Parts: sequence; C-alpha cells; structure tokens
Amino acid sequence: MGGESATRTAPRGGGTGRAPAGSKTGQRLSGLAVALGLVLFLGGFAWAALVYRPYTVPTSSMAPTIKIGDRVLAQRVDGSEVRRGDVVVFEDKTWVTGSSVVKRVVAVGGDTVACCTDGKLTVNGKKIDESYLPEGSLAELTGFPTVKVPEGRLFLLGDERRGSLDSTAHLTDAAGGTVARGAVKARVDAVAWPMNGMIARPDGFKVLGALSQPGPLPTMIALVIAGAVLVLGGAAYGPVAKLAGRSRARTESAGAR
Repeated sequence: MGGESATRTAPRGGGTGRAPAGSKTGQRLSGLAVALGLVLFLGGFAWAALVYRPYTVPTSSMAPTIKIGDRVLAQRVDGSEVRRGDVVVFEDKTWVTGSSVVKRVVAVGGDTVACCTDGKLTVNGKKIDESYLPEGSLAELTGFPTVKVPEGRLFLLGDERRGSLDSTAHLTDAAGGTVARGAVKARVDAVAWPMNGMIARPDGFKVLGALSQPGPLPTMIALVIAGAVLVLGGAAYGPVAKLAGRSRARTESAGAR
C-alpha cells in the first residue's frame, strides 16, 4: 500500500541553531587571539604606567618643541642618565616652589658654557647648532658670561629664549644657575596631546659626546595596537563565520530546488 514515508531530514545545524559558528579549530584560534590580544593590550598600558609620567606644560618657554598646555610623556630616569640635549622635568625650590619645571639640558658637569659666538651657544668652545630654536631666533638675546658647570650639576635653557626663566635667570643664585642631577625626575620623550609624537634628540650636541636613546614608548604603542587588532580580530571570527554559514546555506538551498 504505498503510504507516505515517515522519514524526515534533520536540519544541518543539529536542530537547535545555537551551536557556535565556525569550525572548532577556528573557535580555538579566535579564543587564543583574544587572550593574547588582551595580554598585549593591557601589558602595554601597564608597562607605560610604570615607565612614564604625564605632565602638562603650563608655559611657552619650551616652544616650539612643547607649546603651552601640551601634555607630555616623560620617562622616569635617574639624573645620572641625563645627556646634553635632553628635555627634562625637575624640581628645584630655588627656581619654583611646589611645582615641576621643564627645560633642555645644554651642559653637564665639567662643561664650560657661554653665549654667544657668531650668534650660537658654545659648550667647551664648540658652537652648537640648536635646530629646535624658533625659526629666526637667537641663541640668547643679550648673552651671558662663561659658566663652568660643577660636577653633578646641569645647565638648562628653554627653547624659547625670549621668555624662558632658565639657568640664565638664576646666575646670581648660590648654584650659579645650575641644577643638581638628583633634582631630575624624568626625561620628556613625546608630546602626547596634541599627538605630535616623539621628541627628536638634537644632533647639534653630538660634537660633545653620545646622546641619550629614546625610551620604549614606540614599543609600548606597538604592543597596544597589536593587542587591539588581535582582540577585535578574534572577537569578529564568530559573527563572520556565522554570516558565511548562512550565505553557504542559502546557496545550497537554492541549488537543491
């Protein structure tokens, strides 16, 4: 008696439609990508928090390198690591009470600094090409007498010499305008806001010795970006696989008609 068959075809997805999209291998790899991405992302931020300190510069004395109101990232360093040409953050009560100061180191202990020779700053008798100065400005408006920097101390100037209250404004102090290396809290590595990037080490001081090396900030940024890409890529695997599965199912359904 040719009755109807009671056999039915089960849905391809197992009947529930709730199984995770994509292959098991793909799911595992996406999970690993998310986990690794979180480690890199959070690790980059944690590393930066340990190494760097943010500062807001309240004056224009370091323009155009750092403008008034700029937010900078300064690497925590020991004063013994400071080299000529570095922009540093320091605290000295004879300069300012209860506040940090940002200036550029132009001479270190044992150096003889003077201005000006042919309009240029001289350190140990060598003329320094200060490419960071505002275009058309002089190394010093009125010049200053020769200063022998004592060992363990630093001589600092602002890039905007016209309005900077720097070592030249403290020449009559007991320390002759110099600051102890121990007063340095950090070395400015980059302008974070606006995002002007890393501060270049000035080549003009190479005639006197090695310059300091940039800090690990670029590596930290790379870790954060790589982590974000892995997290987003891993998290996107499920939805993408699901869409691909639906598209494939529609194609197969159309081909079966």
